[in-house]
Amino acid sequence: MPQTPPDASVTVLVTGFEPFERDPVNPSWEVARSLDGWQHAGATVRAVQLPCVFGDAIAALDQALQQWRPSLVLCLGLAGGRCELTPERVAINVDDARIPDNAGHQPVDRPVEAGGPAAHFSTLPIKAMVHALREQGIPAAVSNTAGTFVCNHVFYALMHRLAAQVARGQAVRGGFIHVPTLPLLAARHPGMPSMALETQVLGLQTMVRTALDVREDLHETGGQLH
Repeated sequence: MPQTPPDASVTVLVTGFEPFERDPVNPSWEVARSLDGWQHAGATVRAVQLPCVFGDAIAALDQALQQWRPSLVLCLGLAGGRCELTPERVAINVDDARIPDNAGHQPVDRPVEAGGPAAHFSTLPIKAMVHALREQGIPAAVSNTAGTFVCNHVFYALMHRLAAQVARGQAVRGGFIHVPTLPLLAARHPGMPSMALETQVLGLQTMVRTALDVREDLHETGGQLH
């Protein structure tokens, strides 16, 4: 696979969400903050917490992008019920909240970005990421839907902004990754699959390394029937 040379000036921005509903922690933030300061090939991870609120999450993302000027962005979110680390393939331009966010907002059938394209695709090497994770024995799969809640809201906004940067000649790559819940939260929701924090952190380190090192994604199946 094509490799990229190390660059001492590279910053990797990793975001996670604040706790949602009655849960005391949000796994996405626990993973993100565990990576803060971690380095690979001259690149340094910086973690930022986003509010689980429509609109406010994008404002916080914009502030983080301006502050850190990252070359790579991985936004994380919780997918309760999933048992794998799942890099998302596509973000769609719609907010359609089944439940209210942390501020009580519940937008229905509204665009994330008025006048924006119907969808944006991740620019991460998502299949290479999944391949590398499975090689390490960490459950992983490509996901073809990021939902229509705040996770997709942030994912679409991120890719919309990165597309504009690329159009201006700034090669910034990014995407969204859903993580499973943690055992301490699964204990509050019997039957829900979970993954240990240490495993998730190791998995995200692998994903960051892969995203930094691989420019051309693998050509192997990541599709689903449903």
